[in-house]
Amino acid sequence: MKNINKLIWILLACFLLIQFFRPENINDGKPTQDLVNVPKDVNTILRNSCFDCHSSEANLRWYDKITPANFLVNSHIKEGREAFDFSKWNSWPKPQQNSTIYYAINKVLSGEMPIPSYASVHSSAKLNEHQIEILKNYALSLSPRKVSDSSQINSAEKQYNSWVNGELKHQTVKPSPNGLQYIPDYRNWKAISTTDRFDNGTMRIIFGNDIAIKAIQEKHTNPWPDGTSFAKTAWKQRVNNDGSIATGEFIQVELMVKDAKKYEKTKGWAWGRWKGNNLKPYGETPDFDKECIECHKPMENRDYVFTSPLYLISQLKKIQK
Repeated sequence: MKNINKLIWILLACFLLIQFFRPENINDGKPTQDLVNVPKDVNTILRNSCFDCHSSEANLRWYDKITPANFLVNSHIKEGREAFDFSKWNSWPKPQQNSTIYYAINKVLSGEMPIPSYASVHSSAKLNEHQIEILKNYALSLSPRKVSDSSQINSAEKQYNSWVNGELKHQTVKPSPNGLQYIPDYRNWKAISTTDRFDNGTMRIIFGNDIAIKAIQEKHTNPWPDGTSFAKTAWKQRVNNDGSIATGEFIQVELMVKDAKKYEKTKGWAWGRWKGNNLKPYGETPDFDKECIECHKPMENRDYVFTSPLYLISQLKKIQK
């Protein structure tokens, strides 16, 4: 019994001693203002569930300040701010504000945010169905859809048929400034996902080559195997009279090609984008892909791929039926 008591006192002494070792103060002393031009109820939800990790104002509880938990909490907050920081909201152009809302709400809908481990300890961050519905309705209001006129519909259908038949590639397509070659055969790959970008009125269709499809089926997607290739086509949304959404004018196609060794300097991926009907390569210099990497940085722990493998698998099964 004496030995047990002695051990307890030693552990208590160690615990008290380590309290003198603390991380830097995560708050800069400037309260984060409500987001401008955002409804009050949406502001309240974001402040309670997101601001602790995604703004300059972290509302730390007493148990968040205890060593060694405070080091872990600070690390999570820094990572959250790097992904996006609502404190900078008023300095962002409207498209960036909308895209941030789009990204944040999709993380909520997928169950990734708030981080489950964080929400289990900070109950106020949990979102109920009513709060999620408020966020969804606000997101949809950012880009109200207008029914396309008949000339737009006819033009879009004609262009889409040209794309399907490969007629958009009416001349030799130049490689991306970083040397990545355009892959016209991506149209023959399997469509593995779609995204409806309410923030900018576009629709995205994502295709994967055979290696990507096999990786999805075998759940070997983190990291993705070398040879994996994705193509993401972007189209303006076409709104039909019945309210359904279809592809409109072709905007661009983006490629991601995996080779961990060859593309080591760019996180294991080669990135490229070709815009418009003439498929003009995007970028002025070979290092243009820094902005691609920066955009995909929040997905670092998923090999820089936004689309969730589980979601891809479910979509793939639907497509194959």
